[in-house]
Amino acid sequence: MKIKVGVFFGGKSVEHEVSIITAIQAIENMDKAKYDVVPIYITKDNKMYSGDLIGDISNYKDIDNLLKNSTQITLVQKDNKVELLRCNKKIYQNDVFDYIDIAFPIVHGTNVEDGTLQGFLKMFNIPYVGCDVISSSVGMDKYVCKCVLKDNDIPILECKCISSKDYNENQEKEIQEIEAKFSYPVIVKPINLGSSVGIQIAKKQDELREAIEDAFTYSKKILVERAIKNLKEINCSVVGDYESAKASECEEPLKTDEILSYKNKYLDGGKKLGGIKTGGVKHMNAGGFKLPAEISAEQRARIQELALKTFSVLGCSGVIRIDFMIDKDTNEIFVNEVNTIPGSLSFHLWKATNLNYTEMLDEIIELALKRNREEKNLTFSFDTNILAGMSMGMLKGGAKLK
Repeated sequence: MKIKVGVFFGGKSVEHEVSIITAIQAIENMDKAKYDVVPIYITKDNKMYSGDLIGDISNYKDIDNLLKNSTQITLVQKDNKVELLRCNKKIYQNDVFDYIDIAFPIVHGTNVEDGTLQGFLKMFNIPYVGCDVISSSVGMDKYVCKCVLKDNDIPILECKCISSKDYNENQEKEIQEIEAKFSYPVIVKPINLGSSVGIQIAKKQDELREAIEDAFTYSKKILVERAIKNLKEINCSVVGDYESAKASECEEPLKTDEILSYKNKYLDGGKKLGGIKTGGVKHMNAGGFKLPAEISAEQRARIQELALKTFSVLGCSGVIRIDFMIDKDTNEIFVNEVNTIPGSLSFHLWKATNLNYTEMLDEIIELALKRNREEKNLTFSFDTNILAGMSMGMLKGGAKLK
């Protein structure tokens, strides 16, 4: 009997469209002899839809029409299954639209990739692919992630974290502290976004102020860190779990701007998001890349070593991508950020490591089922009832709980 895989994508995120492409690429490459795939599209206001049209990329040119001809659903746990119930059932229709055995979140950015969707799925006791709630949320918060990595002797660039509250209360103080800590140029970025959204380089104070204002439109907290002047960016993926993991080949994304921007990743070369082919033909970096990266054998080995250590320290599972920076003036290597659900699931890096996309998808689905089996052996509740001894006096403040 085939496994019913619910692929969740979209969501309330600035990376909504990127998620659609990543998900449909994955759906097209899943082994249909093993899996029945149920595509579940999450709109930008967090409604969920499924149906025959949801898994076809061409239908997203007219989303209003797509939703009109699809079924809005919600999840409910029944026995050992998670059922998809129709939200607007007609009289002649069954309540149950479909069911799923395992969830596969293929989402990017805040409100979905950051542990939100993972926590939602965990409430249904359903296996789900990829990082758990904690590793997802830590991976998304760039400042918290840097703190964890630094505490484990993984090299990161020093930064300053600023809240919109503190900045609005005393802008001059924050600017002075930045300039005392770093010399120009500096990088300004939202604390919890991917796909290079909201990231700018500032070479002087007026550019810094402008970059800060822009970053605060995406997040209530931002990071400022020194910009490496002679920079080479390298990406490396990891597949596995806490017991066993392996690192992929390294790639070097190409950029036409000073930093690798959203435009570089998805729009350069006349290719818009909707025009990127699915079916494993192209990955997300429309701007181009060198694979393998032009780095020494020693640098490659060091990056792969740091990738595996980062994966382990954060408690990741499934497939992730770690973005690195090499300071070409000093040959220092730094972890830049972690992508717990990378664009295109980094399939091209695994293809270059002699693991094809379908095999990689199989592997991370099996890892999710394994984690679910292991969690069933853990204790999450006790067979006791403290409520049996409760009295109205305790509720009114007559006694305190320890």
